[in-house]
Amino acid sequence: MEALVSQIQSMTAIAAALIIGLGALGTAIGFAILGGKFLESSARQPEMIPVLQTKLFIIAGLLDAISMIGVGVAMLFTFNNPFLSAALAIVKAAH
Repeated sequence: MEALVSQIQSMTAIAAALIIGLGALGTAIGFAILGGKFLESSARQPEMIPVLQTKLFIIAGLLDAISMIGVGVAMLFTFNNPFLSAALAIVKAAH
């Protein structure tokens, strides 16, 4: 039983690390593309900079929200693991 619990906890830690890491990587790539396209479009049409800057900040907020949702899901799995509680219920029912 302890082996099952420790295996679920270790797999949950790995999953949480992957969720946070891949979310951060995706956000970083998104910000890089967004910044590059903003600079490119503002160099082509300097009169559109205020409009483009507003849209840049809106999209930047959405990009940040995606990674924060990933952090929230990872914290849910870390501190209130539904897999662990289900496994413990199965083990208790077997005894």
